[in-house]
Amino acid sequence: MSEKNAVVGIFSTHVAAEASIKELQQGGFDMKKLSIVGKEYHTEEHVVGYYNAGDRMALWGKRGALWGGFWGLLFGSALFVIPGMGPLVVFGPLVGWIIGSLEGAVVVGGLSALGAALFSIGIPHDSVMEYESALKSDKFLVIAHGTAEQAAQAKSILETSGAVQSDIHQGIHDTLCQGIN
Repeated sequence: MSEKNAVVGIFSTHVAAEASIKELQQGGFDMKKLSIVGKEYHTEEHVVGYYNAGDRMALWGKRGALWGGFWGLLFGSALFVIPGMGPLVVFGPLVGWIIGSLEGAVVVGGLSALGAALFSIGIPHDSVMEYESALKSDKFLVIAHGTAEQAAQAKSILETSGAVQSDIHQGIHDTLCQGIN
């Protein structure tokens, strides 16, 4: 089994997360190797619907423009309602990892389905707990996957585009990370 690397950046705002995705794209990073996850906004203006229009998604709600913009950039998308976290909008390969952990009944003590998916590909338990806490406090995660060189490039871009934290995880398993070669 070959191994890859993952870089996880934590962003305080959707504006900073969106800017990092755009900078990664402009830097030539493969959009098929990017994931983003964040909570759907939970104020009086709840989401009342999602729909797919070809290769783009539309959403009615406070962050509709943000999420709709990612639908055209990143590959794969889903809305998960995770107990203890609420509704999460997820784009990129991370969607498949979550589904894989749910279908495989992966249970990891104290982690959500999202956390179990991250843990199952090789991200350490303590880091996963930290990422789940960030999401619970309305932060956003941008995850980039690839070779050591690609991971270093992505980490540099995430840091300069406003990540409050970025971590490289080496040796993630590509058997679950379809499409990151």
